[in-house]
Amino acid sequence: MTERVLLVDDEEEFLEIMSERMTGRGMAVTTATSADQALKILEKETFDAIVMDFQMPEMDGMDALKSIKTKNPELQIILLTGYATVEKTVEAMKI
Repeated sequence: MTERVLLVDDEEEFLEIMSERMTGRGMAVTTATSADQALKILEKETFDAIVMDFQMPEMDGMDALKSIKTKNPELQIILLTGYATVEKTVEAMKI
């Protein structure tokens, strides 16, 4: 069975590169350029995992994480960031 992955990042070049690499490894990849767009996609589709940027305009990864986990507590989410802090990491892990 093919793994279904949702990639969420406001940098379209990153989405293209990661999507190409994951697709090349046999994964079915859907992309979103914002957390809001990702939440709308999640209303209609299911995924095995989400790879999501932590820093995005409008709604950040932490707010999106809270919303997603409220509706899908078992969904695996990987948060990516270049701006990690211990506090935010602990908060995300608790969610």
